Amino acid sequence: MLHVDLDQFIAAVEVLRRPELAGKPVIVGGRGDPSERAVVSTASYEARAYGVGSGIPLRIAARKVPDAVILPVDHEAYLRESEKVMAVLRSQPGATVQVLGWDEAFVGIDSDVPEEIARELQDAVLAETRLHCSIGIGDTLVRAKVATGFGKPAGIFRLTEGNWLQVMGDRPTIDLWGIGAKVSRRLASLGITTVSGLAAANPADLVPEFGPKMGLWYAQLGRGEGSRVVDDTPWVARGHSRETTFQRDLTDAADIDEAVRVLAGHVLGDVAAEGRPVIGLTLKVRYAPFTTTTYGRKIPETSDPEAVLAHAMELAAKIEPGRPIRLLGLRAEMTMPEDSRQGHTPTRSGW
Repeated sequence: MLHVDLDQFIAAVEVLRRPELAGKPVIVGGRGDPSERAVVSTASYEARAYGVGSGIPLRIAARKVPDAVILPVDHEAYLRESEKVMAVLRSQPGATVQVLGWDEAFVGIDSDVPEEIARELQDAVLAETRLHCSIGIGDTLVRAKVATGFGKPAGIFRLTEGNWLQVMGDRPTIDLWGIGAKVSRRLASLGITTVSGLAAANPADLVPEFGPKMGLWYAQLGRGEGSRVVDDTPWVARGHSRETTFQRDLTDAADIDEAVRVLAGHVLGDVAAEGRPVIGLTLKVRYAPFTTTTYGRKIPETSDPEAVLAHAMELAAKIEPGRPIRLLGLRAEMTMPEDSRQGHTPTRSGW
């Protein structure tokens, strides 16, 4: 199985539209105005060399790279280019394609020469879209995904059971797909700091910290294990979320309540289009200057907008009074088509 990842995708699309930007530091985020509150969506490799990465405030990125070209996000343009790339991948004989996002997908192909197939895919994508991609080859989805990072930019790398620990063993656990900073810190509290340490861990020792499901999963990640099947079943959203960054901090309780109501209205519109009941809510609050807290709860399964709104406002009541707020977000978890009628367990929030 192959993991195809488009190199600096959003920045690359912008350079295609503006060839004069080739070789220059390009930063894309918000409305392209660093004086406003927004974060970096992506940066070209030239900008990354200065320490600019996705998620950092746009104004900080502008200070790091004073001569950078800062552009607004254009979702429609990126979607169009993404669809072209996915069409190329699907056109390959015998390919099964599992789309992960605008700029990445798994491709399952039966071949004894995966590197050759990977080079053919790179050439096909470049010829059709003028975009470069890196490709990871693996005997599990996890290994293919992780391998891609070693191939960037525009390269190919293979990770299998045979070389997994040789390549990954001494690396920190945060380098694994699916482990972020918080989980990495929690693992470190158990004395597990490297991939090899996690691979050697007894899953039972992880259960008290992470629970029976996640404890087992993290142990599997350490060994690079997981699914060996590329699934082209159309993706179904577990939930929908919206968030807003305010140009001026919110401090008034009435303004905060109104902002939550507006967010809830947008989220409810997204949920209504899915036609599935809501079973959980998460409210994201970013207090000034930059401290983020989430408040979540399961709720009785409901398709009643008023009931969902009432639960959202109960979460809003947990916001600390008097603390200025720079961002609010709301996520609604829904039932999945395969969920049992006997009960539903929402997954963790994407936040």
